[in-house]
Amino acid sequence: MDFLTLFLIYLCFVLTAIALLCICTGRKESCLARSVNGASQVLSFVIPTQFQRVTQKALHRLFHTRSCLFVVLHIALQAAVYGEYTWEVFVYCWELQFHLLLLLLPYVLLAGNMGCFILCSQANPGIITKSNHASLVKIYAYDGVLFQKGIVCPTCNMEKPARSKHCSFCSICVHRFDHHCVWVNNCIGAFNAKYFFLYLFTLTAMAATVAIITAAFLIQVVLLSNMMHGSYIDDQGQERAVEILFLVQHLFLTFPRIVFMLGFVILLTLVLGAYCCFNLYLALTNQTSNEWYKSRRHGCSHHLALQPHDRRVVYKNIYSKGVWMNLKEIFKPPTVLERKKKT
Repeated sequence: MDFLTLFLIYLCFVLTAIALLCICTGRKESCLARSVNGASQVLSFVIPTQFQRVTQKALHRLFHTRSCLFVVLHIALQAAVYGEYTWEVFVYCWELQFHLLLLLLPYVLLAGNMGCFILCSQANPGIITKSNHASLVKIYAYDGVLFQKGIVCPTCNMEKPARSKHCSFCSICVHRFDHHCVWVNNCIGAFNAKYFFLYLFTLTAMAATVAIITAAFLIQVVLLSNMMHGSYIDDQGQERAVEILFLVQHLFLTFPRIVFMLGFVILLTLVLGAYCCFNLYLALTNQTSNEWYKSRRHGCSHHLALQPHDRRVVYKNIYSKGVWMNLKEIFKPPTVLERKKKT
């Protein structure tokens, strides 16, 4: 079971790394950052100075500026998965008489996902300029906790509207800033949040559909071969009934690329599914990722007040208007005219 052991270790390592990254990044000074800084200080005595400068510039360009590298990686991963699905899984499933509409569903989702990807990456997320600043500052009220009136962006030299933030990647202030997504190489703001939501949903559906069809094909192979009722000779020469671990190893030896792709898309489905649920929660509660993260530092409550015993500010989300209106705001961002009508 050499392959299976290594594959399980690989999955555990990836899941542990993701969990540690999510936990550590929630702190003001993460242990991940401290570990990286400590390791860099130790290596600075060994690595030549010139090489250190080149590495720092490369890492800064990769992780602190807009770069197409992750977009290329995104497209390459999609091409690899769909290449394997087209040349092997689709052909085998067609021979096993799977329904054609089911086999074509991943391609339909791919077309929709690429459309949302292009719209999300090319659309204006809500860039705040001097010409539209006066109108955007009137859309949302300042809550006095996360967003204070009179705060000026030192880079753009403009007062920050409520729910806005300066993006260090793009060097712009964005209206209703959510986050900067490296996979679409663009900020996610008020005007392209709907495209990002649909992009994330179709990407999750793509991974899940490919995983389901591939798993169904492998299960069909096992059932047709009647392998579960068979037996095999182990290393000690004893006859044993077929177990799940032996079955997985046999399928990998028979269809190595398909099994490896299945493991990848299952992991991708779990990660994307969790992130998709998180974004749905943010949409239904009318929060952005930036606001959710900042609110963790203030604490959440149903009241917004200064507590008399410790004068601690307790945060309440004043932008939530109910589930339906919150979801509607994602697909139809409010304007100044709409706010005037309500008031």
